[in-house]
Amino acid sequence: MVPAADGSPLITDHYFPRAQGDFPTLLVRSPHGRGLPWSPQYGLLFAEQGFHVILQSCRGTGGSGGMFDLWRNEAADGQATVSWLREQRWFNGTLGTVGPSYLGYVQWALALDPPPELKAMVVQVGLHDPYALFHADGALRLENALAVGVGMNYQHQGMAPFLKATLRLQRRLRDVTSAQPLRGAYVSALGSELPWLDDVMTHPDAKDAYWRGASLAESAERLRVPTALITGWHDVLVDQTFEQYDRLRQTGCETALLVGPWTHTSALQQGWPEVFAESLAWLRAHLYADPSGLRPTAVRVHIGGENAWRDVDDWPPAATATSWYPIPGGHLTQHAPPDSAPVTAIRYDPADPTPSLGGPLLSRTAGPRNNATLEARDDVLTFTGPPLTEPMDILGPVSARLSISTDTGHADVFTRLCDADPQGRSVNICDGFSRLRTAEQAPSQVSVPMSSIAHRFPVGHRIRWQISGGAHPRYARNPGTGESPVDAITFTPVRITLHADSALVLPSSSGLA
Repeated sequence: MVPAADGSPLITDHYFPRAQGDFPTLLVRSPHGRGLPWSPQYGLLFAEQGFHVILQSCRGTGGSGGMFDLWRNEAADGQATVSWLREQRWFNGTLGTVGPSYLGYVQWALALDPPPELKAMVVQVGLHDPYALFHADGALRLENALAVGVGMNYQHQGMAPFLKATLRLQRRLRDVTSAQPLRGAYVSALGSELPWLDDVMTHPDAKDAYWRGASLAESAERLRVPTALITGWHDVLVDQTFEQYDRLRQTGCETALLVGPWTHTSALQQGWPEVFAESLAWLRAHLYADPSGLRPTAVRVHIGGENAWRDVDDWPPAATATSWYPIPGGHLTQHAPPDSAPVTAIRYDPADPTPSLGGPLLSRTAGPRNNATLEARDDVLTFTGPPLTEPMDILGPVSARLSISTDTGHADVFTRLCDADPQGRSVNICDGFSRLRTAEQAPSQVSVPMSSIAHRFPVGHRIRWQISGGAHPRYARNPGTGESPVDAITFTPVRITLHADSALVLPSSSGLA
């Protein structure tokens, strides 16, 4: 029992090597319990490699005292745990942190005021901004919110209750996400009311006082603790990881970045050999002064379309931005249009919302998927370039410049880059989302970030740009009335018109040769 900042008992397991000598300590703080998979993957495995491992349940979870709050106690409780460590006779004064997802958030919380003993951090598929996990441009990331609700409510109770709750959510997902109103509908799937989840769902504005102090972005702005970052191209937190990397590099902090072909969960499953090797090499380099396992470059990325790893000096690498424009007939061209004439239009009906398919999700449906059935819908626009006569390498941030008009003034836009192969498969590479406010019939311009990629489009493949009015239940459907999606009971279809001065912007690079 380790006393939290307010004295609440935090249940803590201590793993250590069966050997003589001094060993550095790894602090792993989790709201998800201390059993599977945390005990073998972090407690046993790292202790076998010569570390004391402190595996602790955050307050209000896993038997620890106090009440869990999604982010408000982690900095103080982390500092209290380090104070306790200083009193242990086996603690040699050298400390590292490691862990994924929310276990990354608690690392950033400790880094707000890093203790002098902290010598290294390894943030795996890590969170630093809860708002961005739950909202995108004011729109609720509905499926994320429900998945986090299940994880936070059940995972610390053990694998059996967690799996049972996950299956229950899968069975009831359609009913919950199509409820009118949406508010409170999750109770039937999650088994109880969760006040923090109600708060998350009903505060869509990042500037609301509710979110004050939630983002730990400032941790990276002045950090001097060597920090390794690990993510996957379809990780729900991939963009947060790139933000972390940018801030650390700008402040001059020693950092490394690994990006694999993973989702949020598969990084710790199929990707675990690479993730563990990267983590161990970083910790040994900075806690044991043994840099022999470090790679020669700061960044290693997996190249989609080629299924190969590449080392690069920095991220993003130098590239030339190229624009692809939509033209009638569903084609993409690199010739800029002469005007902003309408190209085509779709009708988005929130009563029959465009479904989400794959991409960076927390659910088992995350990752690359064949989008052919989605693109066959009347409410999805696709624009496809010509077959490539030589490979095209895209490394870096992708974005869309959209010129859109609507007939109601209220709409969402979902934009996606796909790789279309000669056999007719259209596989999602990255995507982005924005909420639109349009005036009368005049087009409005919006720039939509679509994350970053490292992908090779092989010879014969084609670049495909997909545009729709939503992706449900990944994002709560826009009711078309300006009303909150959480409280709406009236839904109005919207006609969304795409204009010719829209463009898909790709960072073309020849750096993979």
